[in-house]
Amino acid sequence: EVQVDELQRLLAGMEKEHRSLLLKMKEGEAELARLRSVEGDKLAEQDRSAQLEKEVAMLREKIHHLDDMLKSQQRKVRQMIEQLQNSKTVIQAKDAMIQELKEKVAYLEAENLEMHDRIEHLIEKQVSRGSHSSRARSKSEYVSRYEGSTLTGPKLLPLIRVVET
Repeated sequence: EVQVDELQRLLAGMEKEHRSLLLKMKEGEAELARLRSVEGDKLAEQDRSAQLEKEVAMLREKIHHLDDMLKSQQRKVRQMIEQLQNSKTVIQAKDAMIQELKEKVAYLEAENLEMHDRIEHLIEKQVSRGSHSSRARSKSEYVSRYEGSTLTGPKLLPLIRVVET
């Protein structure tokens, strides 16, 4: 009987320990499930974080590429503006040269007409010895014909430049 009581007591202790271990096992499983859940959330967050980092890196690369393209376009525009300004300067210089050449041509044409008139006058003088009166053109007529160029004699006069602003 003592042995049966002892065995029953041991059996009761084992049952108590069994219940206690089952309880600890359930608590451990719950804790493990909770940790797995938390860890799963962390993995999901890590995956999402990695995905977002990739997207950010890709967007930075695109922004960098667009910045480079923008700078390149700005350089091209600046070069085009400089070329345009240089072209305007060249055109203005050529316009000034053309105006100067027009003035020289007008002066030379007036001088040429005056010399033709002088030659005609000399020829008429030699042929008719003054009996034939032909009117020679005056210098002022040549001046009015050729845009105000003035003649004071056989010397070349300084040309007046007109500058437009």
